[in-house]
Amino acid sequence: MGMRVDNYVSPEERKRVDERRIKMLKIFSKVATVTCILMYVSYVPQIIANFSGNPVNPLQPAVAMINATLWTCYGWLKTYKDIPIIVSNVPGIVFGLVTLVTVYVH
Repeated sequence: MGMRVDNYVSPEERKRVDERRIKMLKIFSKVATVTCILMYVSYVPQIIANFSGNPVNPLQPAVAMINATLWTCYGWLKTYKDIPIIVSNVPGIVFGLVTLVTVYVH
């Protein structure tokens, strides 16, 4: 069988998953989501620098915004939407875009 790029598993292929593993994965997902959001919120000092007349290099926020957009689309397009991926990357789109705009409009 080829590589799976979606999270759908047919009923006949499903296997029982240990409750401890499920609990651990839920915690891991929440921590990863918060960490990802904090990473994107860290653009606030760059936005402030842009408004202060010290624009930052636009390459990193542009690439981060593209990356966040791709991950958000991936999470949205899966058979079962991957809410942690979507929620954690939407701030990357917003803060990346705001950072880019403020590089050129300050």
